[in-house]
Amino acid sequence: MGKKIVQTAGRNQLGEFAPMFAHLNDDVLFDEVWNDEAIDVKTKCIITVVSLMASGITDSSLQYHLQNAKDHGVTKEEIAAIITHATMYVGWPKGWAVFRLAKEVWNEE
Repeated sequence: MGKKIVQTAGRNQLGEFAPMFAHLNDDVLFDEVWNDEAIDVKTKCIITVVSLMASGITDSSLQYHLQNAKDHGVTKEEIAAIITHATMYVGWPKGWAVFRLAKEVWNEE
């Protein structure tokens, strides 16, 4: 197993307001699910990007997960192919939106 994924955004942003949600985000999703070894982290990153894309989520959470994908070895060529492939199934406008964010993450103007 590589470096353990640790997330504190739930507690940092919602800890007092929504402690159960913070727990589920930080301890269940990111600690248990992301650190489970049945699927490697790079693959989880790709699945997450495509899931958010399919849902039409193109906010800071997608940008975070694109950066996470890059940090875990997804190359510019791979993300371009992943987005192109997923676009055929989830819709052209979603592809355009995700490419805009991906270009920012991979530092392409």
